[in-house]
Amino acid sequence: MKDFSELIKTRRSMRQFTEELLSGDDMKLLLRAGLMAPSSKGLHSYEFIVVEDKQMLQALSRSKAVGSDFLAGAPLAIVVLADPQVSDVWIEDASVAAMNILLQAEDLGLGACWIQVRDRMDAEGRPTEEIVKSLLGIPDGMRAVCMVAVGHKGMERKPQNEDRLKWERVHIGQY
Repeated sequence: MKDFSELIKTRRSMRQFTEELLSGDDMKLLLRAGLMAPSSKGLHSYEFIVVEDKQMLQALSRSKAVGSDFLAGAPLAIVVLADPQVSDVWIEDASVAAMNILLQAEDLGLGACWIQVRDRMDAEGRPTEEIVKSLLGIPDGMRAVCMVAVGHKGMERKPQNEDRLKWERVHIGQY
């Protein structure tokens, strides 16, 4: 494991993957990280759907007008859902869980990328969330927040450039 400072510096969105499948142990660690995410009042309003089927990954890759086509080349997607009836901060709960998965992927040496689902449309103007829910049989009431594409890195990316940090966006005490 990298130390956390190095982990957040090297974690970059990965949109190219090798053909190599993930091991069962890696998949379990990714899901464990998501399930261990903190949530408001400990209610854990989030749930996950693991997708490995190539045809389904291809179909999901077309659920947005832009920004999801690379999913067709990923060996795995984790669709992050939440139940608004469980928590009023379901979006935040699901987002924290997704971030845990992204960080765990980097720690395992894997690549990953968030694909926004909520409030997005496909090329024909249909809501991405409705397409994803239909494809995956997600019950009414559950909301799809994002998909996380995961796989072995198919390219190299440089770590974050700390010289580009916008320290002027940090305010101490008050704005």
